[in-house]
Amino acid sequence: MDNYFDINLYRLATAYIFVIILILIVKYQKIGHQYQILLASIRMTVQLGIVGYVLTYIFNNPNIFLTLIILLVMEIFAVYNIFERIDNKINKKLKKIIAIAMFVGTGLTIVYFISVIINLKPWFNARYIIPISGMLIGNSMTGITLGSTGLINGINDNKELIENALILGADPAKASKEISKRAFYDAILPTLNSMLGMGIVFLPGMMTGQILAGLPALQAIKYQIAIMMGIMGSVTLTVFILIKWGIKTFFNKRLQLIIDDEG
Repeated sequence: MDNYFDINLYRLATAYIFVIILILIVKYQKIGHQYQILLASIRMTVQLGIVGYVLTYIFNNPNIFLTLIILLVMEIFAVYNIFERIDNKINKKLKKIIAIAMFVGTGLTIVYFISVIINLKPWFNARYIIPISGMLIGNSMTGITLGSTGLINGINDNKELIENALILGADPAKASKEISKRAFYDAILPTLNSMLGMGIVFLPGMMTGQILAGLPALQAIKYQIAIMMGIMGSVTLTVFILIKWGIKTFFNKRLQLIIDDEG
C-alpha cells in the first residue's frame, strides 16, 4: 500500500494550467464568469488544504466525538449548499424537508454501509467513515438539488393543469403524480448514468485512487462496487423522502395549490 507516486508541490502547481486555459477560453468567447472560475479554483484549493491537515490530525488521533463532529459539519454544509443553489425558489417548509431528507437518508445509509457492508471496527474509524460518508453525502446533495429543482419547476410550469385536476376532485398526490415521478427520475439519473459507464467508459475516482495507492485491482473493484451501491441507496432514500413529503409543501390545508409560499 505504500507503493505510490507522490506529487510534489511544483508538479501540482502545473495542474492549474487547465484553469488558466478555461479562463482564457471563456474570456475569448466572451462567456464571462471567469472570476467565478478563478474563485472556485482558489476555494477548492484552500478547502482541500484545510481538510488535509484536519484529516491528518484526526487519523493520527482517533476520537469518536471528533468523527461525529466532522460528519455533522459535512451534513450541515451539504444542506447549506443545496439552499444556496435554489434559495431564490424555495419555501421554508421545503427547506425543512430537504434538511430532514439529507440527515435521515444519508444517516441511515451510512450506518448500514459501515455496520453491515464493510463491518467496520471500530465503526468510528475516521480513515474509512469520513471518506465514505463524504461520497454518500455529496452524491445525495446533488440528487436532492436536482429533485428540489424538478419539483419547483414542475409545479410552476404545470400550475393550471394541477389546479384543474384539483377542481375535478383529485387529491394533491394524484394531481402532482407525474411531476413527482419526473423529479425523482431526474434526481437519480446522474447516478444511473455514472453506473452505466463505469468500468468501460471510465474508471471511477475511488477505484483509481486505490489502484494508484497500490491496492490490487480486484480488491479496489470490490470497494468500488460496494460504494456505488451505497451511493445509489443514499441518493434513492434521500430523494424519496424529499419527493414524498416535499410535494406536500406546495399545497395548503384546504388542498389548494400555493406558489411562492413564504410560510
